[in-house]
Amino acid sequence: MARTYVFPAPSLRWVPVWRRNLLVWRKLVAASILGNLADPLIMLFGLGYGLGALLPSIEGMPYIVFFAAGSLCTATMFTASFESMFSAFSRMHGQKTWDAILYAPLTVDDVVAGELVWSACKAWLTGSTILAVIVVFGFGKSPLAALALPVAFLIGLAFSSIGLVMTVLARGWDFFSFYMTLVLTPMMMISGVFFPAAQLPEPLPSVAKALPLYHGVQIVRPLVAGEWPPDVALHLAVLIVYALAGYWIAIVLARKRFST
Repeated sequence: MARTYVFPAPSLRWVPVWRRNLLVWRKLVAASILGNLADPLIMLFGLGYGLGALLPSIEGMPYIVFFAAGSLCTATMFTASFESMFSAFSRMHGQKTWDAILYAPLTVDDVVAGELVWSACKAWLTGSTILAVIVVFGFGKSPLAALALPVAFLIGLAFSSIGLVMTVLARGWDFFSFYMTLVLTPMMMISGVFFPAAQLPEPLPSVAKALPLYHGVQIVRPLVAGEWPPDVALHLAVLIVYALAGYWIAIVLARKRFST
């Protein structure tokens, strides 16, 4: 019982799980990339140019630049969440891939770690592609914008770990609707993606400051604008805490689920 709650020791035994998912994904790469990028890019140019023509500059930058950073973070969030929930649940519950892997000399800790890193990598790919579009269209001209790449991976880790908690708890596909509708969508609305979070009435700004998306946006937006983010250590610490706490909870729940 005590072993259930022990934080897993550092190991590279997750790499085969990550590689297995990569090999499968390579067969679906075109559809996967299109599905992950189409919506955020449509939102970026549709809202960015549409509302940008009506709104003055926000926080000293054109609205499309303001929104571009938020779009990068939300696309990373949704890619990490979809991969760590719907795709991971399919492998765990529908295809029984996790059960098959556990017949090899691997543990459930290795499977969860492999799924976590894989989901974060897919999220990073989405975020980096959107960053490339931002740079190509001249919305992020400073070299500091490149620092958004490791931040995108950290955002991916944070939301992938939370998504895996949902996956291990889930007993069916409908379970994820609650998380998507009641958590991710409101988080997107209050975390400063479309407008400064400070414009919202209390207690919403205070709630936003407790959420990982808010802190990701607070790092990425100044970098895209060519400025060093204020309180960057605090924002990074919150994302790291979410990633580690979610990973540990997912490990504990997975150990319980696969021990019965």
